[in-house]
Amino acid sequence: MDRLTAMKVFSEVAATGSFTATADRLEMSRAMVTRYVAEMEQWLQARLLQRTTRSVTLTDAGEIALRRCQQMLAISQDLEEESATTAQGELRGQLRLTCSVSFAFAQLGAAIADFLALHPQLKIDLDASEGSVNLVEKRIDLAIRISAEPDPLLVGRPLAQCASALVASPAYLADHGTPQEPSDLARHRCLSYANFGRSVWELSRGARTERVAVSARFSANEATTLMRAALSGGGIALQPTYLVSPLLRSGELRAVLPEWSLPVMTIHALYPSRRHLSPAVRALLDFLVLRFAQGPW
Repeated sequence: MDRLTAMKVFSEVAATGSFTATADRLEMSRAMVTRYVAEMEQWLQARLLQRTTRSVTLTDAGEIALRRCQQMLAISQDLEEESATTAQGELRGQLRLTCSVSFAFAQLGAAIADFLALHPQLKIDLDASEGSVNLVEKRIDLAIRISAEPDPLLVGRPLAQCASALVASPAYLADHGTPQEPSDLARHRCLSYANFGRSVWELSRGARTERVAVSARFSANEATTLMRAALSGGGIALQPTYLVSPLLRSGELRAVLPEWSLPVMTIHALYPSRRHLSPAVRALLDFLVLRFAQGPW
């Protein structure tokens, strides 16, 4: 049995704490996952996992084995990536990316499809999530993150500016009125992004800056959820323009206080190290820089 695959399966079981979840993630049967783990334990002559009806946890031997397996899997991936070209010079292999759900939905999904059309031998696995991901542990090649200050432990390359806008549906504004000044927001239903400006929104106009404490009856950690709530007449939402610009153009949403500006953040492409950056990652980075440099959304 392929020991490299066995190490990958064992590492996934350790990460998920579940044979079933590992089988789903790796697209293999649960019986095959069990077989690979048994192969690992037979190879190392040690029990690696404690199994109960409710959980799967690592033994002391399993903790040691997991660290070594992760190191060997990382070396294997580096080897594949460093030679990730075909005889004809085409890029091949698999890249692992992560970004927020809203950016994947609005921008990155289409960008990846266009990039893969140029490189048919490549595969891309995208983890669209809002939580922080350890790029090394999860073997992520590239993370797209929106922030004012990216993680200093990672190498960052700016892709574009991320502007925001206050938006609401025409129906909501017809029923509740349109704010004329930032202070008017305090009397409105506001839809708040949990990770940015949850209870205080900062707006600027020239040299004047207003900080408004908003009443957020509905907050969420994911922008597309708030966008749907705004479309349904739920209130005024602070949204990234990369997500809502098409809806503003169509009239499904309307800009609130458009003469006032909101803080601008930067969209970064982050990766663990400049060393051994594969040709495929470099090609994707260059592609994204050019694509998102074409102007604001």
